Amino acid sequence: MSATESGMKSSPMKSTRMEAFSDGVIAVIITIMVLELHVPRENGFAGLWSIAPRLGIYLLSFLMVGIYWVNHHDLIRRIESIDYRILWANLIFLFSLSVIPFSVDYMDEKSFDTFSTAFYGVTMLLAGATFNVLRNAVLRRQALEGKLNRADVSEAWKNGLSLVIYLVSIAAAFYRPWLSLAISGLVTLIWIVPGLMVKKIDGVAAASSLHK
Repeated sequence: MSATESGMKSSPMKSTRMEAFSDGVIAVIITIMVLELHVPRENGFAGLWSIAPRLGIYLLSFLMVGIYWVNHHDLIRRIESIDYRILWANLIFLFSLSVIPFSVDYMDEKSFDTFSTAFYGVTMLLAGATFNVLRNAVLRRQALEGKLNRADVSEAWKNGLSLVIYLVSIAAAFYRPWLSLAISGLVTLIWIVPGLMVKKIDGVAAASSLHK
């Protein structure tokens, strides 16, 4: 056993430290995507329309990275300390996210052709798969700490369904690239809509309890 491993076991790393590091990496990823947006040569609406595909894929990618950031925060706050399994799972997840700006730029440079669109789908699939690995590592840690509950386990359906949708989007890229991107966009609905519904239900329940 190395001195580093024994040191971590005797004094485990706080989850807040890893979360702060992850926030910084995700902020850099979003910044890179923003910096890759260039002003068109043409003036007026025609110039803006010429970069509409790039703006669209930027919006989609921004939403996905933002969703991962929100869910990463929700995931890590469930535990107070981390182990090496979580640490490496988190690094692999952050690596997969860091590829997204490259895949966006690659797709734009190749005029959204079949291969570049399929590559974008593979990138998003990789991000979803590595987040699932991180999630399972956190669930394991929760179980060891006696903090695991049914709600934490039952949310796995969103991650699983997202991976299936990305697989379909990759296949669709060889038929119609624009259809592939539209299918990928469905993942944002899976993560955003249920959360909004839960908040709405909680708000209604809270309001009704105040009137009692």
